Amino acid sequence: MTSGNLADRLDFARDAARDAGALTLVHFRSSDLAVEQKQDMTPVTIADRGAEQLLRERIGARFPSDGVLGEEFGETAGNSGFRWILDPIDGTKSFVCGVPLYGTLIGLEHEGRSVLGIIHLPALDEMIWAAAGQGAWQQRGAAKPVAARVSCRSKLADGVFCTSDVAGFGQVGRQAAYEAMQKATRLSRTWGDCFGYALVATGRADVMIDPIMSIWDAAALQPILEEAGGTFTDWRGVPTIHSGEGVATNGILLPEVLAVLKAAGA
Repeated sequence: MTSGNLADRLDFARDAARDAGALTLVHFRSSDLAVEQKQDMTPVTIADRGAEQLLRERIGARFPSDGVLGEEFGETAGNSGFRWILDPIDGTKSFVCGVPLYGTLIGLEHEGRSVLGIIHLPALDEMIWAAAGQGAWQQRGAAKPVAARVSCRSKLADGVFCTSDVAGFGQVGRQAAYEAMQKATRLSRTWGDCFGYALVATGRADVMIDPIMSIWDAAALQPILEEAGGTFTDWRGVPTIHSGEGVATNGILLPEVLAVLKAAGA
């Protein structure tokens, strides 16, 4: 992997994310939006499928040797060493309720390591992106991009803790961990899905924890959090997108967060 081919893919991914996000906005808050239930009982819409199809078509045309894994249409193998990991609408539950805190996620692995991430929040007209060694960046509307940086808070008691769904902790036997984090922090909120991780990456929140994640939920997040000066790990502190769970912090608070989770039996 060279900095050149990573930079090319980053430019491409930003444009593709904007186009996929624009497609979702066509259906956002539509009065006749049909919502289906998948086998895992999560919702899916024509917007999810259409946005992923758009991304797959763009990737296939521009980087035909790259692999692709997406939430809605599975995996297409490649032989370049790169694999795109797509979540066309992260936060479909928010999307179908007309809540603007959903996003399009594009991650890119190179030989098993997540090296590029895009969080595009179409309804908020905001994008956060990063590539390995190139920093993390935030852009709102047509404004000039600015560096995305995590907060400098050094005490968990002063921190803002986010999660996507409180019920998820109980589903995996970790309700005590949620309650411990709620008690340990100044403020807890369900500003969830990729929006919560965007908040951590830009210093607006300090900790985001999910007990249940798929790889397409996580792939874009690790490079963004790390390039912004923070961490994205599993509940044991291992940096990975493959664990089925996620902990994002500003880095300073990671040891304290892990101690709270461990004490709660997580």
